Amino acid sequence: MTAQRTQARRRFTRRPLSRRSGQVTPQPDEQRPDEQAQAELKPAEPQTTGPQTTGPQTTGPNPADSPPAVTGAPARTVPASRRPAARLPVVPIGLTAAAILVISAPRLLLRRLRVPRVRARRLRLPRLRLAAVGAATTWAVAAATLFVIYLHVARTSAVTSDGASNALQAWDMLHGNPLLRGWQLSDVSFYPTELVQYAAIERLRGLTPEVVPIASAMTYTLLALLAALLAKGRATGRDAIVRCVLAAGIMLAPQLGDGIYVLMGSPDHIGSTVPVMVTFLLLDRAPRRWYTAVAAGLILAVGLTADGIVVYTGVMPVLAICAVRIYRSRFQLKKRWRASSFELTLAAATAPTIWLAPAALTLIARHGGFRVWPVSPLLASPGDLGRSLAVTGRGLLLLFGANFFGHPAGFVAALAFAHLIGLGLAAWATCATVRRLGRADLAAGLLAAGVVLTLTAYLLSTRADDLASTRDITAVLPFGAAVAGRALAGRLASARLVPALALVLVGYLISLGRLVTQPPAEPESAGLGSWLAAHHLTYGLAGYWNANVTTLDTAGRVQLRSVLANGTQITSDYWEVKSGWFDPAASYASFIVLVPSPPGFKRYPTVASVRRTFGPPLRIYYVNSYTIVVWNKNLLDDVVRGHPLPPRTNSGTPPPTPLPAPPGE
Repeated sequence: MTAQRTQARRRFTRRPLSRRSGQVTPQPDEQRPDEQAQAELKPAEPQTTGPQTTGPQTTGPNPADSPPAVTGAPARTVPASRRPAARLPVVPIGLTAAAILVISAPRLLLRRLRVPRVRARRLRLPRLRLAAVGAATTWAVAAATLFVIYLHVARTSAVTSDGASNALQAWDMLHGNPLLRGWQLSDVSFYPTELVQYAAIERLRGLTPEVVPIASAMTYTLLALLAALLAKGRATGRDAIVRCVLAAGIMLAPQLGDGIYVLMGSPDHIGSTVPVMVTFLLLDRAPRRWYTAVAAGLILAVGLTADGIVVYTGVMPVLAICAVRIYRSRFQLKKRWRASSFELTLAAATAPTIWLAPAALTLIARHGGFRVWPVSPLLASPGDLGRSLAVTGRGLLLLFGANFFGHPAGFVAALAFAHLIGLGLAAWATCATVRRLGRADLAAGLLAAGVVLTLTAYLLSTRADDLASTRDITAVLPFGAAVAGRALAGRLASARLVPALALVLVGYLISLGRLVTQPPAEPESAGLGSWLAAHHLTYGLAGYWNANVTTLDTAGRVQLRSVLANGTQITSDYWEVKSGWFDPAASYASFIVLVPSPPGFKRYPTVASVRRTFGPPLRIYYVNSYTIVVWNKNLLDDVVRGHPLPPRTNSGTPPPTPLPAPPGE
C-alpha cells in the first residue's frame, strides 16, 4: 500500500517546464501511465549477459527500485509514439509580461487614482409614428402645391417699381453692402424680413424680375399655412381637418386684378404679417414659460423694425389681450398675481419693442446704413369718416375676393358673391370671440384683437383714401380666416353644415382655376429697356414708375434713376434711391425718359422742366408712350438733391397705383 501511494503521489506532482520546448519534462523516476500499463501486461524477458551497446538513452524507472541492468543485453528501440514532439517557437517571458503590463497598467492606474468614468449618453432618437409621418407629408405636399399655384397667380400682376426697388436693395446687400449704405428707403424698410428673402432668392436666380413673384408666392403660401395651423390649435381628428380646411379655404382664391395686386403684387404689409402670425403660433403651442414670452417679444421687435404697421397688427393686440386676461384673473376671479405671471411677463417683453425698433433703425443710420423717411400718422377729420368707412368696406370685399361691384352680372359676379360667405364667417367669428374675450383662449383672442385694432386704426387715419390703400389692412385676411376656423368649426359641424361648406369650397376652387388660366402679365416698361439698350443709352433719368423697374427688367444693363420736378427744377428723388446714383464723378447720365404725370401727382418731370434745367436737347425720340430726350453732356451736374413736400399734401409720395399706359405725344 505504501508503494502504491508513493507511486500515485509521483503521478500528480508538478512537472517543470522545459525552457526550450515549453513541454512538461517527466522525472527520471517517473513512468507515464500508458507505459506502466504496457509494462505490467508484457512478459518478462530473459536476462542475458553481453557487452553494453551505446545507444540513445531513454527514461525509465528509478534505478534504485529496478533490478540492475544485465551486461550484454541488446538495446531497445524507442517507438515513434514516444519520441519527443517538434519544438515550438519560444516566446520570451519578459515580452509577455511587458505586453500584459502595457494593457493592464492604465486601468490599474485609473483604479488607483479613482478617476470617475465618463459615460456618454445614448442618443435617443424619437420614435416616428405613422400618423406623424402622414401629417408631415400632407403639410409638405400642400405647401408645394399652393406655392406652384400662387406663383402662377402672382405672375398675372405686373412687377412695378416698388418690388423692383426691393430687388435692387437685396442685390446691393449681396454685393458687399449689408447695411445698405447710402440708401434712402421709403417709410417702410422691410430690412429684416422681405429684403432677406429677396437676397436668398437672388442668390439662386440672380437679378431678374422673376424674383418678385417668387417672393410673393412664398409669402402668401406661408400665410395660408400659418392660418391653418393657428385655426387647428391642439385639435385632432375630424375637428382639426375641418378647422384647417375652413381657414385655408377662405384665403384660397384672391380676386383677379386689384386683389392680386394688393396681396401679391410686390412686398408690402402682407409680408409683415408673417412674423406676427409666427408669434401668435408660438404663444399658442409653446409652454407658458418666461422664455416663451421673451421669444415672442424678440420676434415682434424684428417685425416692427421691418414695418411700423406691426404696432397695430401685433404689439397692441398682445398688450390688449394681456391686460384683459390679467384684469379678469386678478379682479374678477380674485386669483393671485402669480396666476397671471405669464401675461405679465409677456406684456413686459412686448412693450419695449415700441422703442427698440426705432432705436435699431437709428443705430443703423448712425453707422452709415440706410435711412427711412419718418411718416407720422394723421387722424381723419370728422367729415372724412364717411368716405373712410366706404373705402374700408370695399377694401374688405377686395381682400376676401367678394368685390362684385363693377363686374357685369354673370358667372364672375356670382363667384365673387360666393366669397361673401368667407367674409361673413370671419366677421361672425371675430364678433363671437370679442364678446367672450375674457374666456377665449389666448390665440383666438390675439387674432380677434388684431382684426379689430387694425381696422380701427385704418378707419380713423388718413390712409383710407382709395382702394389701393387696402394694403394697409391685409393682415385682416389671415387673421379672420384663422379665427373663423378656430372658433366656428365645431359649431358648423354640430349644425351639420359641413356639406354646405364643401359646396362653397367648390366655388372657391373654380375661382382659383380661373386665376390659373390667366396669362402672365408683361412687366412695366417691357419694351423700353430693350430699345434703350439697342441705341446704347445705358444710364439716364426717369420718373419713379419707370426707373427702377426698367433697371430690374434689363438686369442692370440699362440703369434709370428716379428724379422729380420741383417747379422748373429737376431734383433727385428721395424715395427708394441711393445717393451714389446721382454723383456726377461716378456716373454719366445723358438722357431722360418722360411720360405724362399721373393724376394727383404733379412732380413728374415735364418737357418744360427739363428744358429749363438742362437746356436745349441734342435729339428727341418718341417710342410708344415714352418721350426720350438726349443731351451731349452729363445731366447729373445740374440735378440737385430733392426733399419731400410738407405733410397733408397728396403729392408728397409716389402714386399708390401703377401708371396706366399714357397716350403717345
